[in-house]
Amino acid sequence: MTSQEIRTKFLEFFKEKEHLIVPSAPMVLKDDPTLMFVNSGMAPFKEYFLGNAEPKRNRIADSQKCLRVSGKHNDLEEVGYDTYHHTLFEMLGNWSFGDYFKKEAIAWAWELLTEVYGIDEDILYVTVFEGSDDADNLKMDQEAYDLWKAFIPEDRILMGNKKDNFWEMGDQGPCGPCSEIHVDIRSAEEKAKVDGKSLVNMDHPQVVEIWNLVFMQYNRKANGSLESLPNKHIDTGMGFERLCMVLQGVQSNYDTDVFTPIIREIETITDKDYGKDAKVDVAIRVISDHVRAVAFSIADGQLPSNTGAGYVIRRILRRAVRYGFTFLDKKEPFIYRLVDILSKKMGTAFPEIKSQKQLIENVIKEEETSFLRTLEQGLILLNKIVKETKGGIVGGEKAFELYDTYGFPKDLTALILSEKNLKLDEKGFEEQLQNQKNRSRKASEITTYDWVVFTGKGAKYNFIGYNLLEYDVELRKYRKVVSEKDGELYQLVFVETPFYAEGGGQVGDKGVIQASDGSTIKVLDTRNENNEIIHITKSLPTNLEGKLRAIVDKERRRLIECNHTATHLLHQALREILGTHVEQKGSLVKPSSLRFDFSHFSKVSKEELQRIEDFVNDRIKEKLKLEEETGLEIEDALEKGALALFGEKYGFYVRTIKFGQSIELCGGTHVNNTADIWHFKITSESAVAAGIRRIEAITNDAVKDFYFENNRAYFEMRDLLNNSKEPVKALQNLQAENADLKKQIEQLLKDKAKNIKGELKNELTEINGVQFLAKKLDLDAGGIKDVCFELGSQFDNLFLLFGAENNGKAILSCYISKDLVATKDLNAGAIVRELGKHIQGGGGGQPFFATAGGKNPSGIEDALKAAKNYIG
Repeated sequence: MTSQEIRTKFLEFFKEKEHLIVPSAPMVLKDDPTLMFVNSGMAPFKEYFLGNAEPKRNRIADSQKCLRVSGKHNDLEEVGYDTYHHTLFEMLGNWSFGDYFKKEAIAWAWELLTEVYGIDEDILYVTVFEGSDDADNLKMDQEAYDLWKAFIPEDRILMGNKKDNFWEMGDQGPCGPCSEIHVDIRSAEEKAKVDGKSLVNMDHPQVVEIWNLVFMQYNRKANGSLESLPNKHIDTGMGFERLCMVLQGVQSNYDTDVFTPIIREIETITDKDYGKDAKVDVAIRVISDHVRAVAFSIADGQLPSNTGAGYVIRRILRRAVRYGFTFLDKKEPFIYRLVDILSKKMGTAFPEIKSQKQLIENVIKEEETSFLRTLEQGLILLNKIVKETKGGIVGGEKAFELYDTYGFPKDLTALILSEKNLKLDEKGFEEQLQNQKNRSRKASEITTYDWVVFTGKGAKYNFIGYNLLEYDVELRKYRKVVSEKDGELYQLVFVETPFYAEGGGQVGDKGVIQASDGSTIKVLDTRNENNEIIHITKSLPTNLEGKLRAIVDKERRRLIECNHTATHLLHQALREILGTHVEQKGSLVKPSSLRFDFSHFSKVSKEELQRIEDFVNDRIKEKLKLEEETGLEIEDALEKGALALFGEKYGFYVRTIKFGQSIELCGGTHVNNTADIWHFKITSESAVAAGIRRIEAITNDAVKDFYFENNRAYFEMRDLLNNSKEPVKALQNLQAENADLKKQIEQLLKDKAKNIKGELKNELTEINGVQFLAKKLDLDAGGIKDVCFELGSQFDNLFLLFGAENNGKAILSCYISKDLVATKDLNAGAIVRELGKHIQGGGGGQPFFATAGGKNPSGIEDALKAAKNYIG
């Protein structure tokens, strides 16, 4: 049975059980501060478990993309070293929201595994929660135990502790006891030696959990206590890759057809064989796993970056690159080449991986190239550290600096050192790493208190602010949040509110909450958390249960709406002028400006930018009215031509926004007529990543300010040009004169450099066979470089260090003959980087020529004196 057939049978089985089959949600979460990524099948449905929203149906099934690389559920470091852990994995799941419970979940799980998939009953074990005697004081799950007895002998129903059989997705949130189904795929000989029940939950590679049935009935509060959820739910998750291993009769997830096509491609590209060398096998498993995680993250809209979720994705990719670099001898980008086979294998089930293929390839290739450059630079610095090391042990502090500043991996450092008969002070490295983590943790530490509830009225769909900007509100609940960064804040939830919560690129509203006594508190921001609108304030209203009026900052909202509608028109313009390959990859809508990221594989020309700007302004002049439809089923909205964005999580019912021919799925706020925007002006166009461009623009008041400022600057320029009637022509004349003067100065400097070169020949000193000179010169950086290369063309074994002071700044230039670079292992880049500390600066360059700049000219003499140490 192929993996595609296995997935299809699961979904068809639960469709027959009256479940609605839904597509996988994006992996990156945008409205849940407790999670960075979807780490389980239930995460996208959290709002339903909490009672903050209602699903279209009470029975749902899907195959959800999950990522476990951070937080409580973190499998990253195990990936590659065993055969069943992954970063990205599919979770086949069926869900009941207040409908069926344990009886049906257990019976259907058994039916699917044994009758539909045909798994031998004798190789299955189940676990049941044994209860706990801690603060939760939970009883054994006798109901589940009794239900299982109808299907499986009691000697294969095992008791499980709280760690294994009480499922929690994080420190807070929905949770409950669970029953796990384990399978024993060992050989008959191995089973005869050791009873399978003794290997359950013991990390045995052939006795593994394949399905977890969670009986969701509690909510873990901030203070650690449990409260019952409003309704009981079922949340099941079956590891797709492990299920394929069982049904395809292999001993490793990596031997299933989920991974084998990728592994074969890696073998072809690297000329390495899988299954012959343990270290090579680990590397191939790491790469075949990690390329899936990175590719699907990019398809879902999360690019690699230096912060947040983007940093995690970059870290995964760099781990794959360094395994290829170290164990597969790949010193050039190659992981991007695996995306083609991945899209062919998984594009049917997940069409986003196919439609985003070119973008994914470009981004991964660019990231690989960048990190390989970092590795190369790190190797140069590591060689310098090795040269300076005495005693056979490299200090952890130096290795950590290499890791922290240049991204050079610790394990690669340790490997290279071992090859040179040196050891890494791993304890010292880990201490440095822990200190950094502690600093980072302290800076981002947040204490979230439990909600204080005033009314049980739900917060479902409680935004009423499309047309109302003031409203008498009723406080539903509030809680206190304390952080190192922001201090003490309060989060307020109202039964209904006119405040828009940040989402879809649009920033949250600001404003005030006014009490009946006239006192007000400021709303600093408005955010969405699990389908609840959170108002963030510095204090609480004076009378929490009294009359309160929510007042949105109207002028700020007006400007935001202008920019948001302009964003839709910009999207339309880009697709019209550049092509329908353009897809939104991110946006930011603020009162002052808008930012729009989109897929496009070349720089947008000035002519194209002008056409785009004109297109949007033509739509503004047409005075297009807002046409809004709410409560549409998403399939109906898409059939009407509405654009949906990859990486956005849409509900079962959506809202469409239409201005003329522009129609998009959108929950944001907009102007009633495009004429309200007044005017649209592009301020910049740039690259964000390979295949991703960014346009920044302004509208309305910001455009007026832009033209007023340009008008003021124009008349100031005319004043400087003696009120010339043709200021452009006058500037062109000045530029021409300036160019002539520059040529004259350059010639004078060249003549001066020639004269200095003649003098410097006589100042060269031979030290240990090296022609050496360190001197301060009265030249600019270009003149010094000319002198260096002129002398270099006449002398062998040359080592030059020249310093200069220009406009209050210090310059150091180092030239080393290429034969010295080779024979004496000297490196100009490393030398100026070290000597640059004397001038409070830094720099770099090639091994034979490099420069450094700094802000302390008084340190030049010390740098010149220190130069001799490199050849003495």
